[in-house]
Amino acid sequence: AAMAGGARRLYRRLLQLHRSLPPALRDLGDRYVKEEFRRHKAAEPAEAQRFLREWEATLIQQQINEDKQNLREKAVYGIQLTEEKLNDFRDEQIGQLKELMDEAIKPKKKITISKDSEYKT
Repeated sequence: AAMAGGARRLYRRLLQLHRSLPPALRDLGDRYVKEEFRRHKAAEPAEAQRFLREWEATLIQQQINEDKQNLREKAVYGIQLTEEKLNDFRDEQIGQLKELMDEAIKPKKKITISKDSEYKT
């Protein structure tokens, strides 16, 4: 129960931190955090502890980046992953990082609505 409360607090703090992101990054980050927390809801205690530790480290790094940004007034998003850290990831996690990267760099879709494309009932 204490771990569940800690996970909820961490989850809320991550989503609150995303409020300062540009809308597209906020949406992407929120979806990623929600999916990851949902995925680890039934994790074994040891894996859950590691999961929470890693997200806590991510949160701290994001806060540091935000503080640096406030000092420099230049946006800095994300953290640099070391080769050692990447070697700790499972293949599934590497795949998730690849999906996240692909989502983050894909071109924005522009939606145009013409006057003659109205809904008809």
